[in-house]
Amino acid sequence: MFDLLYKNISRHIQLSDEEFEQFSSLFMLKSFKRKETVLREGDYCLFEGLVLNGCFKVFYLNESGSEQTLYFAVEGWWITDIDSLINNVSSILNIEALENSDVFMISKKDKEMLYNDMPKIEKLFRIMNQQSSVALQRRILSLTGKTADKRYLEFLDKYPGLEQRITQQQVASYLGITHEFLSKIRKKISLGK
Repeated sequence: MFDLLYKNISRHIQLSDEEFEQFSSLFMLKSFKRKETVLREGDYCLFEGLVLNGCFKVFYLNESGSEQTLYFAVEGWWITDIDSLINNVSSILNIEALENSDVFMISKKDKEMLYNDMPKIEKLFRIMNQQSSVALQRRILSLTGKTADKRYLEFLDKYPGLEQRITQQQVASYLGITHEFLSKIRKKISLGK
C-alpha cells in the first residue's frame, strides 16, 4: 500500500524500515470523487498529499473569472498550496479531482513534528521544495518565452498520456490559450507543419 510513497521518497533520502514505518504512519489515505474539491480558494491549506492514483488540477481564477491551471497532479505527484501551507495564509488556489482519486495526505502539524523527530524528513521536503521551485521557474519561462506550439509539445512530453484523460479545455487552460487555438495547434502538428 505504501510502495509509491516509499519509491517517491527513496529518490531523495534513505530511511530504515523503522523510520519509514514512523513516517508513513502519519499519512492518511483519502479518496476523492471526480469533480470533488480538495482545496478551495479562501481556505487554509493544512496538508500535502501524494497522488496514488487519479488526476487533479491545481488552478486559480484570474481577474476575468477564467480558470488558469498551474499544473496537473497524476500518480506520483504531490498536491498542496505551498504558500498557504508555509505562510498560514488563505489559499488563492483550488485543487479539484478530475478522476476518482486516492491520495496519501500528511497534515502540516504531523509534518512539523517529523521535522523535529527525524531530520531526514526535513531534508526530504527541502529537496522536494527545491525541485518544485525549479519546475515553477521552468513553467514561468515557458509561459513567457515560448510559443503556444512549443508549450503544447512540452505539455505532451511532461504529461505523457494525460491528454487522453482530460478535456481539451483543461489542456488549453494549462497552456494559457483558448481551446479553439489549441485545436489549430493540434491540427498543424498532425499535418507536420
